[in-house]
Amino acid sequence: MSASTEHAATLEADQDIPDNVEPEHHSDGYYIKVALILAVLTAVETSTYWIDFGPLFLPTLFIMMFLKFFMVVMIFMHLRDEKPIYRFLFYTGLALALVVYLGALATFHFFE
Repeated sequence: MSASTEHAATLEADQDIPDNVEPEHHSDGYYIKVALILAVLTAVETSTYWIDFGPLFLPTLFIMMFLKFFMVVMIFMHLRDEKPIYRFLFYTGLALALVVYLGALATFHFFE
């Protein structure tokens, strides 16, 4: 077994990213596309103030919130290149925020 094969097997077993491995860098065009997608999502979110989405209002906002959260966290905060425990902590924080937000909405009788 060669040294590179052993090193790859060790990386797969540990699921840790070593300090000497650089994450993949994308072009400026990639980040511009991501920024445009985020801008469009933000425009649609703010349009819910002027356009009546009816019963799809809240699900639409939650879906866009999740999309924007994952795009920002995974791309700009480079969470996809981190250890799994950090991803777990971010996902747990998102779930907790969602539960607290839904609890606050329920307190103000938003769903009636």
